[in-house]
Amino acid sequence: MPGMPDVIIRKAIPTRTKSTKTATTPKTNYPLPLSGAGWQPMQQSFRQRARQANKSSQMHLLSAEETRLVSQNPWILSARDIQVPPPDGWRSFVFMGGRGAGKTRAGAEWLRWSMLQGGCGRAALAGPALHDVREVMIDGPSGLKWIEPLKCRRPSYSPSRRILSFDNGAEAHVFSAEDPDSLRGPQFDVAWCDEIAAWLRGQAVWDTLQMGLRLGADPRVMATTTPRPTPFFKALLAGPDTIIRRASMAENAANLSAGFVAAMEAAYGGSALARQEIHGEMLEDPEGALFRRQMIDAARVETPPMLEDVIVAVDPPATSGAHADACGIIAAGVRDGVAYVLADASAPGLKPLDWARRAVVISREVGAREIIAEANQGGEMVRQVLESAGVDVPVRLVHARLGKRARAAPVATLYEQGRVAHVGLLPELEDQMCRFGAEGFRGSPDRVDALVWAIWALLLDRAGPWVRVL
Repeated sequence: MPGMPDVIIRKAIPTRTKSTKTATTPKTNYPLPLSGAGWQPMQQSFRQRARQANKSSQMHLLSAEETRLVSQNPWILSARDIQVPPPDGWRSFVFMGGRGAGKTRAGAEWLRWSMLQGGCGRAALAGPALHDVREVMIDGPSGLKWIEPLKCRRPSYSPSRRILSFDNGAEAHVFSAEDPDSLRGPQFDVAWCDEIAAWLRGQAVWDTLQMGLRLGADPRVMATTTPRPTPFFKALLAGPDTIIRRASMAENAANLSAGFVAAMEAAYGGSALARQEIHGEMLEDPEGALFRRQMIDAARVETPPMLEDVIVAVDPPATSGAHADACGIIAAGVRDGVAYVLADASAPGLKPLDWARRAVVISREVGAREIIAEANQGGEMVRQVLESAGVDVPVRLVHARLGKRARAAPVATLYEQGRVAHVGLLPELEDQMCRFGAEGFRGSPDRVDALVWAIWALLLDRAGPWVRVL
């Protein structure tokens, strides 16, 4: 996928005396240091001249230095202006957009430029988890390793040290947003943070990172993310030194599979999910929604206590196949009158045996006492499918006697009272909760339905919104 504020004096980065590459591997002669106008590929005017020269086969009109810059950074010719941060006058740059909008490529190209030609020697790479950093930011198709045009000059990653080493001796250190304290001590010139709006401990990680951005003359951080209206992310966007750019999936259609954007619009167009995940809009709680993000965030915990009881609730779809509703699968437990939502294993398009196996697996992982399954659509067949999947805990079938909103209203009250807590981030469940009940809500609230069954079972009268199916 396609894609600092104080003194402006940069120190050159010394070349390693010992290379991890063979003696025959050529070393890159990147010019250092650069500052201000020297960040040439970040200048819109230069990119436009380079594109025009390339389009008209007149690259000779560029200087030798400019031609070299283009050859070492071919992304100059294809990057959209919105993907490239301005060269000067900022400390934090947030590039927010829908899925497939070119966010990862933008972050990787900026970080690569900073390390190889921007005079930066130490960088921080931070993602939701260590796995995400390696699989997306480093090894992904738009990651730092694969955007290097010359294979012999690709950076090398040491998993044991969590360091990505560049050809000129510069290093990028890997961190997880799950561990703010790991950022205590290290210091950096620049940082690239991915999916920052989904960080569980966003404020703590961000604050610790800021205190480490103290090398070089002009330390900066670029954040790439799909937007979510978390308190931390909204505060970041409101910062006086933050530059913000927004992009949608459609703007990057040339780099996606043919027909993909059209297919997504056909399936989700007009929905709140599409506005956030496709168009990159940050949605606040819509009018009429039964649940609010503020009350979910207020009760969030990182780890649950020792639980007194754990269950898995299942809301099976009426049909199966690619266009079927998702099967809602929620694991939750209780301690001292507080319910803890442990996991959201919901998934769309599953066949009956597939969702049953999924429910059985999660029940074993969380140590569930029983599985509660709505039987409005399948009756006793729901139990039979779970038995075929090897269920090893009791299955309790329930049948709704109230409408979805009526069943959910008492659960929303429990959230307002602080008696329901989410363990970590459950973004798809939470997005559906905060759309449920609002005007224009489309689709089946499958995840919410399963959640409601779970909370009723743990905290409310078991004879409440259901009758037992024998």
